[in-house]
Amino acid sequence: MTEDFDSFYAATARRVVLHVYAVCGDLGDAQDITQEAYARAWQQWSKVSAYDNPEQWVRTVAWRLAANRWRGFRRWMAAQARLGRSGADAAGPSPDRVAVVAALQRLPESQRQTVALHYLLDMTVNEIATTTDTPVGTVKARLSRARAALAALLNDDSQEVPDVAVRS
Repeated sequence: MTEDFDSFYAATARRVVLHVYAVCGDLGDAQDITQEAYARAWQQWSKVSAYDNPEQWVRTVAWRLAANRWRGFRRWMAAQARLGRSGADAAGPSPDRVAVVAALQRLPESQRQTVALHYLLDMTVNEIATTTDTPVGTVKARLSRARAALAALLNDDSQEVPDVAVRS
């Protein structure tokens, strides 16, 4: 059982980290979240290993953990603002990284997930449909809408970021 899990982890962990990194925009957080998702998989390995796609189960758990962490961070920031405290004055990420992460965060969760699966994990539309239990046409629509929204949000020609109305 241990060797089976170790092989699974070695074969899939990098892809899961990339997926979570696209979701949360912080490599350290992505690694922590991925580790937690694999710890949960290990605890239930006899059940998880019997699934058709155990990696999908780990990605789903990691996705939910990242969403929960993001919600907690937003609550913490709101509390800090109410207390009149600002964040640390450490050097921040590059402007390009900030722009991409901000643009991704403005996408609906379903589009953000689809973009991460397609561009970071190199999954095809059919693989995404199977993984997320979503019709192929819906996956195509999410990718198309996400591309259009990201293009508008990341357009260097405009001074202000437009308020892009996006649907999942």
